[in-house]
Amino acid sequence: MKVKPVTVTGSSLTIEDVVAVARHGAEVKLSADAKKRIKDSKKIVDDIVKSGKPTYGISTGFGELSTVTITKDQNGALQRNLILSHACGVGNPFPEDIVRAIMLLRLNTHASGFSGVTPAVPDILVDMLNKGVTPYVPEKGSLGASGDLANLAHIALVMIGEGKAYYEGKLMAGKDALAKAGLKPVVLSGKDGLGIINGTPVMSGIGALAVHDAEQLLKAANMGASLVFEAFRGITAALDPRIHKSRPHKGQMDTAAFILKMLKGSSSINTRENDVQDPYTLRCVPQVHGASADAIAYVRKVLEVEINSVTDNPLVFPDNKDVISGGNFHGQPIAITMDFLGIAVSELANISERRTERLVNPQLNGGLPAFLIENGGVNSGFMIPQYTAASLVSENKVLAHPASVDSITSSGNKEDHVSMGTTAARKITEIVKNVRHVLAIEWLTAAQACDLRGIKKYGKGTGEMMKLMRKHISTVTEDRILYDDIMKALEIISNDENIEMIEKAIK
Repeated sequence: MKVKPVTVTGSSLTIEDVVAVARHGAEVKLSADAKKRIKDSKKIVDDIVKSGKPTYGISTGFGELSTVTITKDQNGALQRNLILSHACGVGNPFPEDIVRAIMLLRLNTHASGFSGVTPAVPDILVDMLNKGVTPYVPEKGSLGASGDLANLAHIALVMIGEGKAYYEGKLMAGKDALAKAGLKPVVLSGKDGLGIINGTPVMSGIGALAVHDAEQLLKAANMGASLVFEAFRGITAALDPRIHKSRPHKGQMDTAAFILKMLKGSSSINTRENDVQDPYTLRCVPQVHGASADAIAYVRKVLEVEINSVTDNPLVFPDNKDVISGGNFHGQPIAITMDFLGIAVSELANISERRTERLVNPQLNGGLPAFLIENGGVNSGFMIPQYTAASLVSENKVLAHPASVDSITSSGNKEDHVSMGTTAARKITEIVKNVRHVLAIEWLTAAQACDLRGIKKYGKGTGEMMKLMRKHISTVTEDRILYDDIMKALEIISNDENIEMIEKAIK
């Protein structure tokens, strides 16, 4: 996949840019204006170091130790020790795409010119991204306020030649990864250590990728529901635009219009005699999926603001030579929206699993074989994929419990309210994985049901779905290892190009 370079300015980053850099290796460049701002703000910090003026994190200690004065000669040790002492993350490492997203967002903060970091700091972030040096970052340890300190410190470790990093698919010492990539560690001074680790790029980086994934899952959910309409010979009166204009939520209207386009030309829909309405899992798809669509759109707006925000502390304002300590590192805006996103995405799986249950249940599936297999008894067919979907949906109900309602004190009670934003963001990554599997099972089950129904002509979009599914997965005629089929279906819906191809067919 060919992607355009991303120029980092401090204020123009998009979620699509984050995806391009994090997952597709887009080249990163730092704008000329950003380089000038970085130099100007660094000069202010240098002047403070020389003067010894009490300024948080430059000539003082951190947190509850902010009353301790740090001399000019101690400044370099202060910044380095900050990184060494704060690298306390635990648990499994973040996937490399998440770490790359985090690095890009930290770079974008520096580009705004309010962090006061040495130009070598953003420069090495650019080089590490472009040359594929990805720090090993444990996923747990952030309270989501005072910045994502513990996790970001593991990125900073590699920047100074410590820690561990991935390079060309291998995990090695950070200094070795830099050396193999032709890079040299940076020497921290001024406010560099604090400028690297104070802020919300961990929760925001996870969030940016999660928003993209949620948008793709929403499309996959709408497509899956469309194929279930085919299998049930669904009644499209409930999709009539007049209904949705009378309750004009954008997501609801868009969902109904999308499914109608998917089904256009179908010979199966509206063919049930003596029946006038579908169960809620079909009839209310616009209302349910639409509510999730509106929630996802809201979260995108919040993330678009956050990824172009300065969440460092203290902030350096070169125009009037002020350095001001504040609370932009507090992750509450992201914590709440990540919890919201988790609920919205979970609901896509909740209703999807119910459609799958209707497909396999002989009491509900409109005359199809029990569990969508001939010679039932000897064959169990699609009985257990529905179990798996139900299990994942129930797990999501636990994961969707909000993290943002929690708080705990730290740093000698100086930091007495925290957001738990990174916990909220980490949960959404698991929810997304579960939902993707549930939707894959629905696609797989719906395709089997459609084959058994013997549909002669599919809709414009559902026809493309069936071609894609049957290109990679054959109809099940007797029991086989359905795990393999689920994984193939998962691969199909996880590929953005497949989703785009189906979308293109209905335009």
